[in-house]
Amino acid sequence: MSFVVAGIAAGGSIIGGLIGAGAAKKQAAAARRQAARQQREINSLKSQRQTITNPYAGVKDLSSLAQDTTRGLSNVYNSLGVATQAAEIQMEQSDIALANTLDTIAATGASAGGATALAQAALRSKKDVAANIEQQEAQNEKLRAQGEQQLQQMKVAEQQRLQQIAISEGQRIQSAEAQGNIFEFQAAENRINMDLNRAAGLQQQAMQSEANANQARASAIGGIVSSLGGIAGAAIGASGE
Repeated sequence: MSFVVAGIAAGGSIIGGLIGAGAAKKQAAAARRQAARQQREINSLKSQRQTITNPYAGVKDLSSLAQDTTRGLSNVYNSLGVATQAAEIQMEQSDIALANTLDTIAATGASAGGATALAQAALRSKKDVAANIEQQEAQNEKLRAQGEQQLQQMKVAEQQRLQQIAISEGQRIQSAEAQGNIFEFQAAENRINMDLNRAAGLQQQAMQSEANANQARASAIGGIVSSLGGIAGAAIGASGE
């Protein structure tokens, strides 16, 4: 009677072990397939990685924008001339004054001394006027030269300012493009890394599930073997009775 009871109990254990071993085998196979799928996804994600490039490869040399702005400069004082017009007026007026004086002497019969004094007074007056005109002409010429010099300096300064703006703006645009390339690369790389971490985590989980299933199957098979051993022991004990 004890053999029958032991056999029934062992048989139940064996059936349960077979069922458990079969289920564990299926679980292990499913986990293995899941791990394989995750590996394919990992391989696909790795193939999508971007080629590492130099984001500053497109930077260009902007030194050509800098030009020599002194080529149009000249020494405006080189063109300053001597005011000769006033001297010419002076000589003409002196000749006229002398001629008029001689005519007056001839017409009035005045003394030579009076005529000479009159001519000298007229000459001094004309000299003063001529000197004043000559000073004004020289001063005007100097002011024109100074004004031209200031104008050239202002033009050069403006050209330099515009060149500096062009160079600075070119540098800003190139730097912005490089920074944009860096941002795009990092954003794409971070996204792929997140997907890779997720796929790797799922693969690790599937591999752990497969290992657990295989362990459960081994335990179930061990239980079956133990149950068979119990039946054999019961049989031996029954035969000895």
